[in-house]
Amino acid sequence: MRYTPVIFTAVCLTFAAPSLLSEKLPEGLKGPIKEPIEKGDIVVAVVDQFRLPKTTDAIVEGATTHAYARIQYLNPVGDGSGRLAINDLRGPMYITDENGESPQLYMDHRDYPLSFDASMMPNETGFAGFAFHPDFSKKGKPGYGKFYTALSAVSGSGKADYHKEDNGSHESVLVEWTTKDPWEVPFKGTHRELFRVGQFAANHSVGALVFNPAARPGDSEYGLLYFSLGDGGAGFDPMDYGQSLASPHSAILRIDPLDTSGGKAYGIPEDNPFVSRSGAAPEIWAYGLRHPQHFSFDRSGKMYITEIGQKEVEEVNIGIKGANYGWRIREGTYASGYDIDGVEVGPVYDWPHKGPEAFVEPVAQYDHDEGRAVGSGFAYEGSKIDALKGKYLFADIVRGRIFVIDTDGLEPGKLAEISELRLSFDGEEKDLLDVAGYPNTYHPGMRADLRFGIDEEGEIYLLTKGDGWVRKLAPVEK
Repeated sequence: MRYTPVIFTAVCLTFAAPSLLSEKLPEGLKGPIKEPIEKGDIVVAVVDQFRLPKTTDAIVEGATTHAYARIQYLNPVGDGSGRLAINDLRGPMYITDENGESPQLYMDHRDYPLSFDASMMPNETGFAGFAFHPDFSKKGKPGYGKFYTALSAVSGSGKADYHKEDNGSHESVLVEWTTKDPWEVPFKGTHRELFRVGQFAANHSVGALVFNPAARPGDSEYGLLYFSLGDGGAGFDPMDYGQSLASPHSAILRIDPLDTSGGKAYGIPEDNPFVSRSGAAPEIWAYGLRHPQHFSFDRSGKMYITEIGQKEVEEVNIGIKGANYGWRIREGTYASGYDIDGVEVGPVYDWPHKGPEAFVEPVAQYDHDEGRAVGSGFAYEGSKIDALKGKYLFADIVRGRIFVIDTDGLEPGKLAEISELRLSFDGEEKDLLDVAGYPNTYHPGMRADLRFGIDEEGEIYLLTKGDGWVRKLAPVEK
């Protein structure tokens, strides 16, 4: 059954507003979620596929880790060919296939006059995401030969759609690429800029680019491009973009990349939720998100958003058209302190929201006793691993833990029970951090820098930046 997003109108947090004079202020919470996440009963094999070529950062010391290759996404081209594309934050895109053939360089952003720049924060800036138009290999269709990439560019190197003055670090840019031959490697063709926004800080920039796989030709949803923007950076959302509809930051955005009829490089879908609201950025589809670096659809059209937290809580949200997820007022199901007079902002608090806004709560969350930053997530829709059917998998970037929840019955505010997936390497159960970890420059110890990839069959891949390897989840051999 197809999942159809609707504008969220119900209030997810409903509390009476007690008087502050008669109520004791709360204390900040450390490790607010007391139940530990245990390893579950599901064991899967992890199989080496291929290693990406080694790349180097524009700067090698300072605000960076020493990754072998900054692999961010592995996604199918989506035309039934089995081809997979992989991006490296440092600029390159590669093409391979489900058999793990050695990746071929498809294109490199550094070879084009894009003012591409990943030097301000190599861990987060650069070639941030990509998506192939669903018509990419359909000759004669409007989207034939077109794909899209998101990148960091030098401030002032183009005309910004938003925050042209608030660009002290860089600008996040979307580019449309067009080739005459979708099968030709390397890429040969043209490019044009679609969208540009100023970034006042080096982190929390543009993230994933996604087309809804449930949309079919003729649907109003078909060919609409979704992409995510963080809150602009620094810490604790200093510009309060999270609760501002005037800024495209802190949001999932939705545009029509082929519609130039309005005199812009892209069109605004008529059913975007804030099109008619005065002063609102019409591209916004959902907002109130700190750093939704990754989101994905399942085949029914249900969106899952992984939201990287600030101080204590990492969360998974269901994408709902028009939803406000509460940042910077909320972090997971907790208060950040911004709506509590007289407390320190930084810790999280067990405190009801008293404002008029209706916030959509997560379907799963964990705190920093369990991990540091939530990364990629996909609903498993492959056929190889029976035990994962009906599960949603999401990764902790730093510790390399893979968490699992049931997809059935997920509702905002009804927190799902999380278990940890067990991994087998050559028949021996190990933690990914022990296999692919490398020195962490942010905190003591090691980090995995784990992201997920997915192929056309719905099988899931593990991408680790420290060693540059792509590995695939597989059933354990009996």
